Amino acid sequence: MFRRFAPLALFFSCLGAAAAQTVAPPPPAPAIQAPKPATVRVVLTTSEGPITLELEKERAPATTANFLRYVDAKRFDNTVFYRAMKLAPGFGLIQGGLSNDPKRLFPPVVHEPTTQTHLSNTDGAIAMARDKPGTATADFFIAIGDLSSLDAQPGQPGDNLGFAAFGHVVDGMDVVRRIEESPTSPTAGEAAMKGQMLAPPIRILTARRVP
Repeated sequence: MFRRFAPLALFFSCLGAAAAQTVAPPPPAPAIQAPKPATVRVVLTTSEGPITLELEKERAPATTANFLRYVDAKRFDNTVFYRAMKLAPGFGLIQGGLSNDPKRLFPPVVHEPTTQTHLSNTDGAIAMARDKPGTATADFFIAIGDLSSLDAQPGQPGDNLGFAAFGHVVDGMDVVRRIEESPTSPTAGEAAMKGQMLAPPIRILTARRVP
């Protein structure tokens, strides 16, 4: 009797072993992603429409704090975008702020180069306008297209610290491009800015943090 059923028992034993060998291994544990650096959002309400900015509170803390100081004091209210640099279609920048009005300026902010923040002046980036490093106050620009040539370039001679990017546009790039395409005066402006002054300037009605 035992011998008669031994092949059948062996068959089921082999079947169980084969099934055990085909069991899928458990899935790998999900990779742990680093938390996103802290940011804060600001809406610039302009006469052409709203522009929403996401500012790098963690990666560019000094520059962001400087910008927010002007926002919270409402010093960007009733200012303008006054410059549009049109390098090529879809490539340039718009610049705005307080136009160095001494009555409305806070002290200059320390320069945070892109080599330190690991940010870049790419499409939609917002950065501080400046003369020498450490002279930026309230004027800023928004890049249209890849302007990473404005990043810090440590291997270059002279002033190679670039412009301090500290955030980017998350909504309203259509407004940014519309401002850049607005008419400019062929004669207004000095030196490199001649021919780049918006005529008329585009109004910044308010600047507010997003709750």
